[in-house]
Amino acid sequence: MPELPEVEVVRAGLAPAVTGARVRGVEAHDPRALTRHVGTAADFEARLTGRAILGTSRRGKFLWLPLSDADDAVGPEAVMVHLGMSGQMLLREPGAPLERHERIRLAIEHPDHGELAVVFADQRTFGSLAIDALIPTQDGRAGGFGDDTPLVPQQAAHIARDPLDPAFDDALFRRRLATKSSAIKRVLLDQTVVSGIGNIYADEALWAARIHPETVARDLSTRAVNRLLSEVRAVLAKALAEGGTSFDAQYVNVNGQAGYFAHSLNAYGRHGKPCPRCGRPIVRVAFANRSSHFCPHCQRLPR
Repeated sequence: MPELPEVEVVRAGLAPAVTGARVRGVEAHDPRALTRHVGTAADFEARLTGRAILGTSRRGKFLWLPLSDADDAVGPEAVMVHLGMSGQMLLREPGAPLERHERIRLAIEHPDHGELAVVFADQRTFGSLAIDALIPTQDGRAGGFGDDTPLVPQQAAHIARDPLDPAFDDALFRRRLATKSSAIKRVLLDQTVVSGIGNIYADEALWAARIHPETVARDLSTRAVNRLLSEVRAVLAKALAEGGTSFDAQYVNVNGQAGYFAHSLNAYGRHGKPCPRCGRPIVRVAFANRSSHFCPHCQRLPR
């Protein structure tokens, strides 16, 4: 599943092309891509056509495009984008052929860039677009990265802020960990505690911080939590700079190009290979229907 760096790469790629553009037409080819939209495909098309896209915002793995007001809207709204397992947001020339696994296409017109097509493609059909209400944030800060407006889509209001968000509260994160009796990796994957971190970046950050993934979260010292948070940010920033992690053609930017952070991985997917730090083999263990990768020598489980 795309994690924070992959979604941020998409947001940043969309921003200059869609901000200020007006939606001239919508084609919803597959209603499965609107499972999170309250209404039919025809309703989605009608409510979106003619409206301007005001910007691009992201919180964790969630992306949204704030919209101009509509006569029939009861308040501010946005197009909520959830990429699921394999969703892609692609920019194409107007009239470009259908993409493989294309589900939805927006025809937009930008005052500077002219006409463009925004394509939502999704091989595994777990992703979705939806028109969703924007509601005030609980802390009064900006809803997400990329927009200063203190609004967040209703569908993402329960999602915690991510570590790259300027409004992320380090002290709150430490307090939350102090109450958790679960393994630290499980807590890192809990999007209501901290968002944007998935299996790949949890393994990488825990390796960098020398913390065993099964360490009980509340047993971590303040120094260890601070070190972990620092490494989480460093890993996410490096992955973002390298365009995210792409193991196949599913994770691409808006131009269809893959990221190359996979070449910088130290733990994830390196089962049996030498730890870059100590040279001993990286191990893989089953974890919540997936796997954890770590170095048992560098990341020792506390007694």
